[in-house]
Amino acid sequence: MDFNVKKLASDAGVFFTRAVQFTEEKLGQAEKTELDPHLENLITRADGTKNWTEKILRQTEVLLQPNPIDHTGARIEEFIYDKLDKKLPSRTTNAELLGQYMLEAANEFGPGTPYGSTLITVGEYQKQLGGAEREFLHTSAVNFLSPLRNFLEGDWRTISKERRLLENRRLDLDICKARLKKAKQAEAKAAAAPDFQETRPRNYVLSASASALLSEEVDKAEHELRVAQTEFDRQAEVTRLLLEGISSTHLNHLRCLQDFAEAQATYYAQCHHYMQDLQRELNRCANAVGAPQSSAAVCPNPVSSTFLSGPTSPGATVSSSSGQRPSTLTMEQTQLPVTGTRKAKVLYDYDAHDSSELSLLADELITVHTVPGMDPDWLIGERGNEKGKVPVTYLELLS
Repeated sequence: MDFNVKKLASDAGVFFTRAVQFTEEKLGQAEKTELDPHLENLITRADGTKNWTEKILRQTEVLLQPNPIDHTGARIEEFIYDKLDKKLPSRTTNAELLGQYMLEAANEFGPGTPYGSTLITVGEYQKQLGGAEREFLHTSAVNFLSPLRNFLEGDWRTISKERRLLENRRLDLDICKARLKKAKQAEAKAAAAPDFQETRPRNYVLSASASALLSEEVDKAEHELRVAQTEFDRQAEVTRLLLEGISSTHLNHLRCLQDFAEAQATYYAQCHHYMQDLQRELNRCANAVGAPQSSAAVCPNPVSSTFLSGPTSPGATVSSSSGQRPSTLTMEQTQLPVTGTRKAKVLYDYDAHDSSELSLLADELITVHTVPGMDPDWLIGERGNEKGKVPVTYLELLS
């Protein structure tokens, strides 16, 4: 290996000189070149962006992976697969695992028993909830966490490197300023000294060669200062351009934030939809078990909702397959007495699961009323000649 001793010694000397300059500036014993106010503002803004991006990234990771042990293991696994240039396998969520345990327990207890059939119903919905969570985690990681992490590990490292280089150029500039100042002071002091050859000893007489040396030292210091000033200005411009790119970073993170919020809205809408379906299934199960003619009745099998692309808003719902779900009430066949009528505004879209229910569209107005003995979570809704059960949670009752 070619070991350049002279270069090593030169670099060590430069480092030591910069360290001395930095220390004297901190102690107030040396002048410091101040950066342009615009550049200072850009630096402050960039530091704030970096600090808050780190905090948001860490807290989002905690939100998506609350368990610290699982979080650490997931990050290590992600790092390993990234280095191996392989796709990270999809991990089973806790809800999916819970659903699997319920299904296995149902097989052991008997799927035809009330408890076994209910385990199957709840287990299937837990698996659907887990699938929605897994999709949410994946979408958030790709559209939100990765861009933030790429900024910290990529753009910010470049900015930090150029800022360190700018600081070194500033220290070099101030060193040259101090050196020129000392050279001029020495030249002025020498020029002001008395030159009386007849009264002064010979070693105190300012010779022409000494004056020339001092003048040469001043010229050299002025040249070094011009070079240092040029390098400092060039580096300041490079750093300024990089720091102004923080505005583009903010725009990119804004889009990522919107994607993250949309993924959250989709996930929570899916969870709400699944839980509404599960509640209806459990209510039917309870009614079936409580009926005198069906003491051995079991819960109906759950119906998987189709979330191919997910809702686009927190209130949106997605239609679910209901071809195999038996109708427990046919409005055309049963005339229900009206006990009170009022208007209601529909908050979210709702797709009827069977002929006893009424499909709804967000923001429409319908007429609703109750019937004796009806589940309090449901009302009878009417729209023109259409009539059917509607969930209370999807309505805003008007006075």
